[in-house]
Amino acid sequence: MNAANGAAAAPVLLERIEDGVALITLNRPAQRNAMNRAARVALLDALDECGRPESDVKVIVLTGAGPAFCAGVDLKEVAKEKDAPDSGNADSGDPDSRQTNWRAVQEELANHPAVVIAAVNGFALGGGLTLINAADLAVINEDAQLGMPEIGFGLYPALAGPATQLRVSRKRAAWLVLTADRIDGRAAVEWGLANLAVPADQVQAEALSLARRVAAYDATGLRWSKRALWTVPEHISGWSEALDYGEAVGVRIRAEAETTQRGLEAFASGTRNPGQGTAP
Repeated sequence: MNAANGAAAAPVLLERIEDGVALITLNRPAQRNAMNRAARVALLDALDECGRPESDVKVIVLTGAGPAFCAGVDLKEVAKEKDAPDSGNADSGDPDSRQTNWRAVQEELANHPAVVIAAVNGFALGGGLTLINAADLAVINEDAQLGMPEIGFGLYPALAGPATQLRVSRKRAAWLVLTADRIDGRAAVEWGLANLAVPADQVQAEALSLARRVAAYDATGLRWSKRALWTVPEHISGWSEALDYGEAVGVRIRAEAETTQRGLEAFASGTRNPGQGTAP
């Protein structure tokens, strides 16, 4: 599965970069990186490898091979199994009985201890848009096309719909769900679905640069900060409750790592910590 090992035919490639950064590449370019069961298993395996306690991976960059980021679930395989696209139903028939459906992949991304950056090199449709929503940050090709084609199948996008509705205004979500129209990477940034839109040939470099910057911070702080970003406001929306939660997160971080105390001591001595910029 590791790109360095030359597994060119593998549906997912995992490459350790350096300094706590890993690159995961969806590798079915001929199928526009549509995710069949084998690809979903491989992606979950790659995420597992990056999430092991002994792993030093703090940031994962997720991208696609070829002109597409991800075309969602492989509909040809779905048609053979008489299932619905973007379905949350559990797969069956896997030797280890592990759930490998598309929802399981999204939950793994959201709950993964590493920060996930989507490097959206090309179009992302249906489940591909769900992947972007499940990532913590996103760098996108300014000309990439994002959309939800499910209404053309007479369906509501079971995962891409809710995931998008949690991130954009109701009218914008309705436009994507009800018209099946696509938006480009520039609009994705304007709508809040991505952080940065750049030319196609700069997407991976920009995403890796961002990954290195984030990975310079303490692993415990990153892990708890990611968890907090997924908790507020999606699970905690009240002002006082949110502040209580934030204080509790700070207590947990200080209990698990000495980085905060070291940072305070460094600041007191006049030493700048990462994120404080350079001295004038």
